[in-house]
Amino acid sequence: MADMEDYKELFVVESRESNEIIAQAILNLEECNDRETIDEIFRSAHTIKGASASMGYMNLEKLCHTMEDVFDLIRNDKIVVSAPLIDALLGCTDEIEDLLDSIEGGGDDQGENIEDLVTALENWKASGDRGDTPKAAGPGTEEDEGSEDPDEREDPADETNSGEATGNGERYHVTITIVPGSPMKDVRAMIALSNLDEIGTIISTTPTIEAIEDGQFEDSFEAIVESEVGTEAIQAAVSGTDIASVEVAAANAPSAPQKKKEKKEAKKQKSNHHGKPREIKNIRVDIHLLDQMMNLVEDLVINRGRLKQIAQKHQIKEFDEALSMVGRSVADLQNLMMHIRMIPLSHIFNRLPRVVRDVAKQEGKEVDFIIDGGETELDRSVMDGLNDPLLHLIRNAVDHGIELPEDRKAAGKPEKGVLHLSAMRDRDNVVIRIEDDGAGVDVEKVRSKAVSRGLYSEEDAAALSEEQVVHLLFSPGFSTADKITDISGRGVGLDVVKAAIESMKGSINVRSTEGKGTCFELVLPPTMAIVEVMMVRINGRRCAIPISNVVEVAVLKKEAVHRVGSSQVILLRDEVLSIHLLDDMFEGSNHGEVLVVLQNSSKKCGIVADVVEGQQEVVVKPLSTLIGSCPGVGGVTIPGDGEVVPVLDVNTMI
Repeated sequence: MADMEDYKELFVVESRESNEIIAQAILNLEECNDRETIDEIFRSAHTIKGASASMGYMNLEKLCHTMEDVFDLIRNDKIVVSAPLIDALLGCTDEIEDLLDSIEGGGDDQGENIEDLVTALENWKASGDRGDTPKAAGPGTEEDEGSEDPDEREDPADETNSGEATGNGERYHVTITIVPGSPMKDVRAMIALSNLDEIGTIISTTPTIEAIEDGQFEDSFEAIVESEVGTEAIQAAVSGTDIASVEVAAANAPSAPQKKKEKKEAKKQKSNHHGKPREIKNIRVDIHLLDQMMNLVEDLVINRGRLKQIAQKHQIKEFDEALSMVGRSVADLQNLMMHIRMIPLSHIFNRLPRVVRDVAKQEGKEVDFIIDGGETELDRSVMDGLNDPLLHLIRNAVDHGIELPEDRKAAGKPEKGVLHLSAMRDRDNVVIRIEDDGAGVDVEKVRSKAVSRGLYSEEDAAALSEEQVVHLLFSPGFSTADKITDISGRGVGLDVVKAAIESMKGSINVRSTEGKGTCFELVLPPTMAIVEVMMVRINGRRCAIPISNVVEVAVLKKEAVHRVGSSQVILLRDEVLSIHLLDDMFEGSNHGEVLVVLQNSSKKCGIVADVVEGQQEVVVKPLSTLIGSCPGVGGVTIPGDGEVVPVLDVNTMI
């Protein structure tokens, strides 16, 4: 149940929305009994029922299940919608609301009135086929809370005679005794009065309705009733659970009826449930509004940098103090905005089991799909671009990775393959892994495909390491499928996935062991908007490098640089690194003396810079569509002095 606690807040919010839909639709049903409204109620009740069952709230599930049964009978015209039934159903929505309040406050779904409500609905179900109105524990009883009080009903008799009895039928003096020690004697008493009201008119009670409703009576109370049904019918109607005895006698002297105004006041006291205030804790916000807010926060970050430069230039003490306060507020606002934009990966992960099932069924394979880490959060902008790559990798794992049951059995494996999707936070990044225990990558098959497609000669292909061969899978148009199917074989695959991941400033890596399985690893930044960068100058021009890609900064010793073919390398700490001068990106001849070592995944390289200016937090803006894509540049930023500075994309450089 520990894991369920994480979903409790979401369960309460969504169930509350469904319950409000039910309540509104029930009111619409009273005015217009149409199929669409009934279907809407049915769907919402089913949603709450399913969620309650999965969360372990069985009382709530039981109540919704009974409501479903009643709506099903209404839908099939076996129950006619009437005001008492509407009252009973609205009472159920009130009880659901109370239960959700209890769950939200850390309690459970133990409600005092659930059994009575279920009993009332069961009576409606039982009477549905006969078309009559249930008497025992029927609708309009007190346990329905939101239902109509029998004393409040606008009986024509009261209006005709200005509060006097009609004189139709005979009057009876009814004495009702509740079982001593009953835990809900007030509720039982009101049920009895409700049933009396169904078969006649209540003229008066002793004690008053208000006192009975509050349980302010001993084990018995009395009522004067005017009815045409006779003594035995009155006894049958009132008898029920926790009713010890019912005595009915003819009433000689008519008593003055209780005034309608008093009944209204009594009803008003118990109707406060509907008007109780509740704090609104969740709201739905259009994602475009969040994007606009993010842009404004980014502008604040940019101008904060500008103000810092002005403060350093003029050295005004008061200005420094005010700027320090503003800086903290902007930082807090920035962190809060990032948190608001974060979405759990479960929004994507939860759609994938269906994909695995469909592909496995189509391919005749058996797959056990395991998901971990769905609670890991990513920025919405990253999440938008992740759906298609993840979908392709999952389909690819089932289609290419996991073998047919008979092949797995022949290889000594269980017939059912295992596909494991996991996500975790690793320092500043989010790591997503797609692992299968399938056949792995056939290295020799990939080599021969690379030769047949003209990517390598036979000699060069034979010289490639296994890791290099596996990475050939990311080549454009490359496919190892022998035939074209709906799923694979057209060569539009991992190259598109790689491009999509790199466009999100992420990286993708693959490890494979032939015969044992394959693992694709995606490394993604949690957010793309505001990043920590190192500012450097190359050929006198400033550029920014994401700090997550910087390994170290060292002094470049010319004698340690060697030329291998057309490129330069340097031996640094017993490691050979290729060096990029970036002359083509920053015009001129680079004679810098600073070596900045960069790393992406497991690969390293170095770039030569004139000077390192330090590190700062900047807003990375994407390149304009007018400019188009520029290899090696992931975006631009505007630091405090207003200069437009390119941000290097280390992934594509390496």
